[in-house]
Amino acid sequence: MQPSDTLRPEIAHSWWRSEMSGLSPDTPNLRVEPDAVDRRSRLTAAAEPVLAELAEQLGDRDFCVLFTDRESRIVDMPIGAGRLRDRLEGLGVVAGGVFLEETTGTNSIATAHELRTGVAVHGEEHYLEPFKRFSCYGHPITHPVTRRLVGVLDITCDTGNDSPLLAPLIARAARDIEERLLQSTRRAEQRMLAAFQTAAAGRNRPVLVLGEGVVLANPAAVELLDPVDHIRLRELAAGIVRRGIGGCPQPHTVRSVELASGRDVSVRFQAVAPGVEGVLFEFDQPDGPGGTARIVGSPRRPAVRTTKPVPGTPVYVGGEPGTGRTRAARALAGGDRTRTVTLEASEAAVRGEAAWLAELERSVDGRPTLLVVEDVHLLSDACAVRLRRLMERPGPWIALTGAPLAELTGQSAALAAACPEHIELPKLRDRTEQLPEFVRAMLGDLGIGDRLHFTPAALAALAGHPWPGNLSELHSVVRTVAGHRSVGDITPWDLPEGYRVSPRRRSMTPLERAEHDAIAAALRECGGNKLHAAKRLGISRTTLYNRMRTLQITA
Repeated sequence: MQPSDTLRPEIAHSWWRSEMSGLSPDTPNLRVEPDAVDRRSRLTAAAEPVLAELAEQLGDRDFCVLFTDRESRIVDMPIGAGRLRDRLEGLGVVAGGVFLEETTGTNSIATAHELRTGVAVHGEEHYLEPFKRFSCYGHPITHPVTRRLVGVLDITCDTGNDSPLLAPLIARAARDIEERLLQSTRRAEQRMLAAFQTAAAGRNRPVLVLGEGVVLANPAAVELLDPVDHIRLRELAAGIVRRGIGGCPQPHTVRSVELASGRDVSVRFQAVAPGVEGVLFEFDQPDGPGGTARIVGSPRRPAVRTTKPVPGTPVYVGGEPGTGRTRAARALAGGDRTRTVTLEASEAAVRGEAAWLAELERSVDGRPTLLVVEDVHLLSDACAVRLRRLMERPGPWIALTGAPLAELTGQSAALAAACPEHIELPKLRDRTEQLPEFVRAMLGDLGIGDRLHFTPAALAALAGHPWPGNLSELHSVVRTVAGHRSVGDITPWDLPEGYRVSPRRRSMTPLERAEHDAIAAALRECGGNKLHAAKRLGISRTTLYNRMRTLQITA
C-alpha cells in the first residue's frame, strides 16, 4: 500500500476518510441498489444526447463512461469497450452500485462526489487494491439553478491508456449536461407558471406550486403557510413526482395536513405535468379567520407549557443541554431581570461546597424575584439536600434547571419531585416545525431583524439535521451566517458547509428514534470511525451501514 505522505493532498485526505469509515483496502463494502435507479429523470434525459456525442468522439477506444445520480448511485454505463466493461462490472461497477468513499474508497466518482470538484485518480492512488489497475477522471454535475450536486460524470481506462486530455473532455461533457438541464428547467418553470396561473385565476383559496428551486404562491397561500410547511408538503408530494416523470398525468390526491401553526387543512395536490418535477397544491379555505386551531401539542412533538406557573411555586425546567433551559427559567420572572439571580451548580465543584452553599444562603436572604439554580443534576447529595430544605421555606421563588426528568436519579430526582411545576423542553430535532420562529428570534437578538431572511430551502436543509447541540447549535449557525451577511435572502449555499445539504428525515417511531440516537452517539464517541462504532454497538459494520441508511444518519 502506498505511503499516504507520498500522495497528493486531496488523495491523502480521501484515504484518511476511507480509513475512518472502517473500509479495508482489500475488502470493498459496495452496496448495489438497482431498484433505486431512476432512468427517466431529468438528469438522464439531459445526459443522453451529450453521451451520444461523446461516444462518437471516443469511437472504439478502450474507455468506459458512466454517470451517477445525486446519491452517487450509478445510473448507467452508456459507453464502454467490451473487455473493459466486463472487468469493471466484475468489480461492482453496475447500475445501482453506490460509489461513496465509505463503500469504494478513493476513486473519481466517490471523491468527486465528496469534494464537489473534478478529480483524477491514477493507478496506485486508488484506495481499494482491485481498482489500482485503472485511471479515472470524474467531474460533478451541478444543477445550474439550485447549485445542488445532481450527479458525477466519469471516464475510466486502463492505466496504460491514461491521457491528461481526458480531464477537460469529461469536464466539458459535464458542462454540456448542465446546459441542457438549464434548458429543461426553463421549460419546466414555464409549465409550472402556467399551471399556477390557471389554478389561482379568480379564486381566493390558497394555491401553491413547489418545484426544484421554484416556489409559486398566491397571497392566500402566503398567509396560510409557514416556510417550514413546504418541507412537509414536499414529503407528501415526493411519490407523486416520481410517478409523474416520464409517464401519464397522475390523478390528484387529497390529504389532511397539520400545518406548523396547528391548523388542520385539506389539500389537493398533483403533478403539474409529465416530465416536470413540480407539484400543484390547492387548499380548502380554513373555517373562520384562524382555521381549525389545535390547542394541545401535535403527536409529532411533546406539548410545551405556555402558561406561567404561579409566582412563588418552585419550578423544574428540564431538557437536554442547549434546549433553552436558562431562558425558559428566567422568563418566569417576566421583565424583572434586575431581580433575577442565577447560581451555577457546577461552581460547587470549583469553589467548594461550603462557599457555594454560603452563596446560596446569601442569594435567598436577598429576596430576589426569582432564584435560578442551573444544572442541579450536577450537585452533590449534600448540596442537593440543603437546596431542597431551602425550597421548603416560605418566601423565596426558586426555579431549577437540569437534565430531562427521565434521566434524573437520587437527590436530583428528589429536587425535581419537590417542584409542583415542571416544564420539559423538547429536543430541537423534535420541534423543527418551529425553526422559522427560532431563527427569526435569534436574528432579532443579533439586531438584524427582518433584514435577513432564511429561504424555505435553507430551512429545509436545517430541518434535516439531528441538532445534538439543540438551540445553542442553531444559534451558532445563525450567528455565523449573520457574520457573513446582514441583509437579503439566505439560501442553503449561504449556510456553513456541514449544514448545506441535509435531506429531511422521515417521521420515526420512538424505537427508531432511540436507535438513531444510539448510533449517532456511538459515532461521536468513536470520532466518526464506523468500524469502531459498530464494535461499540455490538453489531456488524454492514448492519451499521444499513441502519444508518434507513435512519438517514450521515457521519
